Amino acid sequence: MSGLLLSVRDIHVAYGAVEAVSGVSIEARAGAIVTVIGANGAGKTTLLNAIMGVHPSTGAVEFDGAPIANAALETRVSRGLCLVPERRELFANMSVSDNLELGGFRRTAAERAQTLEEVYGRFPRLRERRAQEAGTLSGGERQMLAMGRALMARPRLLMLDEPSLGLAPRIVGEVFEIIKDLRRAGVSILLVEQNARAALNIADYAYVLELGQVSAEGTADQIAADPRLVESYLGLGGGDY
Repeated sequence: MSGLLLSVRDIHVAYGAVEAVSGVSIEARAGAIVTVIGANGAGKTTLLNAIMGVHPSTGAVEFDGAPIANAALETRVSRGLCLVPERRELFANMSVSDNLELGGFRRTAAERAQTLEEVYGRFPRLRERRAQEAGTLSGGERQMLAMGRALMARPRLLMLDEPSLGLAPRIVGEVFEIIKDLRRAGVSILLVEQNARAALNIADYAYVLELGQVSAEGTADQIAADPRLVESYLGLGGGDY
């Protein structure tokens, strides 16, 4: 693994008088898979949205050594930070290929064409269904399309929010294998996932979020071996994929 890619320091996010994320600090290094696990309502999705600039927040966020806390979402994407949201947020009435093209809208036509071929090579089913409307895809295919659309921007750090949500166990395994393959291809991953056991199986480092705060952190092996965390979290969302 290489140097520090993402640094989040003392980040706070509030919805009115309710603070959903309170003083969270996390890091992600280049070449690593970092996971944030925790129960529903722990603040995981809010944390990712704050890092992406979707939710207002206070605190310091640096990407590749440069502060981005006040940067526009488009600037964060252009610097190599991308988010695949929990709801996937595809354009249901548009074709698979058009959804993918939108992911690379800031790049040249030649760059889009090259990256589109790479995405189709990684997700052969998307090539087969490239003319289909996104809304007609299965749950697993929609997740692959959401990931493929993010990859069209050539991210350096891909943030994934609950990629296993609503998927059959066999498809969950396929998605997690894709995540490992992306890391091997040089894409760093920040993974928010309620299926703690599956996440820890592929992660290098893990943070546990409870009630908007980091309650534990360590290597994935350390977290997976902690008796309290095993009892509290490793049954969430099923078992191994």
